[in-house]
Amino acid sequence: MPLLLSIGELKKSARQNSQLAAVVHAQIEKITLKEASNGKPFYEVLLRDESDSMTLRAWTDSSAFESCAQREKGDFVAVEGLFGHNGSFGLDARGWELDPLSEEAVDLLLAGSPHRRLLLENAWKAISEAVMSIHDPRLGELCERFIDQYGARFRRSAAARGNHHARRGGLLEHTSRMMECALALAAVYPELNRDLLIAGVLFHDTGKLWETCPPERGFGIETELRGELLGHLSIGIELINALWRELPKEGWELLTPPSEDVRLHLLHLVAAHHGQLEFGSPILPKTPEAALLHFIDNIDARLEMFSAAYESSSPGEINSKPTMEWIRPLGVAPVAALPKHLQETILQKKTDFLL
Repeated sequence: MPLLLSIGELKKSARQNSQLAAVVHAQIEKITLKEASNGKPFYEVLLRDESDSMTLRAWTDSSAFESCAQREKGDFVAVEGLFGHNGSFGLDARGWELDPLSEEAVDLLLAGSPHRRLLLENAWKAISEAVMSIHDPRLGELCERFIDQYGARFRRSAAARGNHHARRGGLLEHTSRMMECALALAAVYPELNRDLLIAGVLFHDTGKLWETCPPERGFGIETELRGELLGHLSIGIELINALWRELPKEGWELLTPPSEDVRLHLLHLVAAHHGQLEFGSPILPKTPEAALLHFIDNIDARLEMFSAAYESSSPGEINSKPTMEWIRPLGVAPVAALPKHLQETILQKKTDFLL
C-alpha cells in the first residue's frame, strides 16, 4: 500500500530509500509539452502543495504521457509511483501515474495537514493578540482595518518566491515569528516604541499580497500586475496611506505624538526594512524601530533557510558530510547544528510529561 505523503515528506523520504512507493496529492502549477534533443516529445509537469514543489517528466512510452495530455495548469491531481533520489539530479520517479482528485480530496489538500492548520492558527492568534495590545488608537485602528479587509488574503500569501517561506501561508508564519521576536526585544529595550514595532511587523510585507499570493483555491505563487510593476515595498506604502485615509480622525489633534509623525514613521519602517540600498530599500533605516525591524526580518528569513537546508537532507547526509549544499542567499554551505546537551533534552521531556 503506497504511503500518502506531502511533496516535502516525499523528498525527504526518497533520500533515505532506494525505492519508495508513494502517493502525492498536489496541484499542477505548470505543464509543458517539450521535445528532447533526439526529437522525442515529453511532458514536464511542475507540481506544488502546501510544503514544496517537484518536477516530473512523462515520456511517450510511459502511462503518464497520455494522462498529462488531458491535464492543464491548475488541476488537482494524485501522483502515484516509485520514487527515489538520484544524486545531484534530485527526486527520481518511475512508473508514475497521474489522476484527477475528487472535490473532497481537493478541499482536504487546501485545508492543509492537521499540523499545518494548527501552526497557522497559532500564527494568526499571535498576530491578532499583538494587534489588540496596541495602545496608540491610530496604529491600533489601522492594523485592525487591515486585518478586517485583507485578512483572508494575508493568511494565504507566501513570503517569497523561493528563498524563504515560499509557500501558501508562508507570510503568516514569517510575520508571526517576527512579531514574537519584536515583542521579546521590546521588553529588553523598553525605550522602543512597541506600538510602532507591532504595526511595522504587520505591514512590512503586506505588498506581497499582490506579489506572491496564491489564488483562493491554489498553491501557485502568482504575481498580479500591481506586484510586477511596483514591488511589495511601494505597494505596502500605498496600502498604509489608503487605509489611513479611511480612518475616523475625531480627536486625533489632541493625541501625541502628532498623527502625521506616526504615519511617516510607520511608512519609514516599511520603506527601510530591506536595510540596504542594494537590497531594494529606497532609504536606510534611520530610527531604532526601523533598524530592529530590518534585523528581525533578516533573522527569521535566514533561520528558515537553515531549517529548510536541514529538512531537505537525510540524517545520514547531515552526519556524513562536513557541509551541505551551497545556499546562495546565505552565502554559505550550512554545517549541521550542534545538538542540545543531552541533560537539557531529558529535563525537557520530564517537563513535557508533567504538563
